[in-house]
Order: sequence, then C-alpha cells, then structure tokens
Amino acid sequence: MTNEEEEKYLKGRGAQFNPKNRFLKNQRVREHIEAIDDWTEPNEATVYLEDHAKSIVNKVESPDVGMMYSMNPYQGCEHGCIYCYARNAHEYWGYSAGLDFERKIIVKKNAPELLRKFLMHKNWEPVPISLSGNTDCYQPAEKKYQLTKQLLEVCNEFNQPVGMITKNAGILRDKGLLQEMARKKLVSVLVSITSFNEDLRRAMEPRTTTAKQRLRVIKELSDAGVRMGVMLGPMIPGLNEHEMQRIMEAASTNGAVFSAYTFIRLNGAIKLIFHDWLYKNFPDRADKVWHLIENGHGGKVNDSRWGVRMRGEGPISDLVRQQFIKYNKIYGLNAERWELDSSKFLRPGEQGRLF
Repeated sequence: MTNEEEEKYLKGRGAQFNPKNRFLKNQRVREHIEAIDDWTEPNEATVYLEDHAKSIVNKVESPDVGMMYSMNPYQGCEHGCIYCYARNAHEYWGYSAGLDFERKIIVKKNAPELLRKFLMHKNWEPVPISLSGNTDCYQPAEKKYQLTKQLLEVCNEFNQPVGMITKNAGILRDKGLLQEMARKKLVSVLVSITSFNEDLRRAMEPRTTTAKQRLRVIKELSDAGVRMGVMLGPMIPGLNEHEMQRIMEAASTNGAVFSAYTFIRLNGAIKLIFHDWLYKNFPDRADKVWHLIENGHGGKVNDSRWGVRMRGEGPISDLVRQQFIKYNKIYGLNAERWELDSSKFLRPGEQGRLF
C-alpha cells in the first residue's frame, strides 16, 4: 500500500467499508471519504447494543454443519475476521456485513434466563447445543457481560452438554467451570487456528489473540481434563492452506484429540468485503489467490449446495481435503467431536432418571 492508502486504511478492523444491506430498500451512504454529514458516526469505536431477545436456542436446519442446536449470546463480532460467514447474518438486524458487523455488537442480555426457560420445557430431549454456532462467544464483549459464563452455569446446573468453538484466550477465565463440566462429560471445545504467520493473522483476524495463545488454551484446558479440538477454518489457497500440517501437529502436541476444517467460501456481501481486503493487503498475489478460490468452487468464489459449500470442489479443494485426512490420521485428531453425555440431564426439582 502507498502512504496515502495506509492513512485511509482502518487499522484494527478487518472490513474497510460497509457494503449495501440487501434487505434495506433505502440506505444512507457516505459517497466520499471527505464528506461531512449530520448522521455520520463521530468515531470508529465499538458500540454494544443491548437487546431483550425472544429466544436463544436455535434449531440448525443446515445438514452439513455438524450440530443440531446452537445459541449465540452476541450478534456481530469485534474480532473482525475478514472471512467470517456470520457477517451476512448482521444484515437481518438492519446493519451492514462490513464495518457494522465489527463495531455494532448486539448483546442478548437475557440469554441465561431464556436458556433456563428453554431447558425447563418438558418436550426438550437433551442433545448437545453448540455455543456459538455463529459469532465468537468469547469475543471482547464477554469480559464485560459474562453471558457465556452464565450460559455455561445454567448448562452445568441442568447437566446439559455443550460443544464450544472460540479463538479467544478469554475462555481460560472459565477454566474451573469447564473443568467441572468436563468431569461429567458435558463439554468439548474447538479452538480455531488459521495461521502461525503473525502478519497474516493481524491483517486477517485483527482483534484476535495470537496462535501461540490459542495453543496455550488447548494445552491448559486439555491438562484440566477438557476434551479439546482444533478448527482449521477457513483454509485459503495462496494464504494459509500450506500451514495445515504445522497447525494440526502443534494442536495435537498440545492436547487436541479431534479436528475440523472448512475451505474458504465468499457468500453474499463477504465476496465484496474480502475482495477489497485482499487487494489492499496482498496486491502482489491477490489475483492468484482469488483465482485459486474460484478454482476451489468450480469457477466461483461461493457455492451454497449442502455438503459442498464448506469443502469446495475441484483440484485445489481436493488437495486441501486430502491433506486434512492424511494429517488427521498421523496426528491422532480423528476422535469423535460430540462424545458427550446427555444421560445426566436433569431439571431442577426432578427425580434422577433410571436407565
């Protein structure tokens, strides 16, 4: 980037602009960077929007995501990962998938009460719930609101099994609680690691912890008895797919016993956001990376077909898949992710179950 471009680049953010929200017919847009409008936000600070949600547990209809139910205490994510598929969901709230996704975080303050009400329902037959299925449940907002901790406390009280995924070392604040749940086989955790290249990590995931810290999370929680795994997602050809073996080996060495991966897909507004980011940060190889992504999706950068969309198709995505299968076996990361115990579930006031 030139000096002029660097001055305009929003450091600490993944997206550099707000693409049009496809659900809004009318939208105010700042056409020129030097323009001054009375509705323009005064600064780039993150805003927490407290919401009184109507529900917290969602049934997952997608047959290829490996979960049946999920709960998300936060919508939007300050981590700012440029590739995040959850960006598009922010449009449903009336915001953009770009900067709004990183700066306007919706906080479901009544999430613990909603979960308790859900688990008390007589028709609930306990199966694992994913925390979260969308944005990171340990993003910076958690330090203030502690909703994830409260949700875990409810799950521990009911003996409700939970599968977690995060890339934030803040999860270690709840190590004692997770250890208690692990003794009852109620929790497993996936830690997302995409690169050991700090320059790439800072650009691609600007407000996340380092890969070194994520390995520390795997080791500390594994040593505490928590069932740990590693998520390699997404793998991006020309940027980080060559690190797959190193990541899987390091995760295994630190105590991970299962793994998962996704191949990059750029659906909806993410296509525009990622393209802008790629050409600003890696102008020397942007064309190559873009064409490799297209090669991994049959000539497109996105595929919405179940079973194909997160794995891709073609020689590039096939190579990534073959590497994953190979190293999964070599490093012993092919254990079952959802090996959790639902038989202990018990509502307060109920008598113990007989089996």
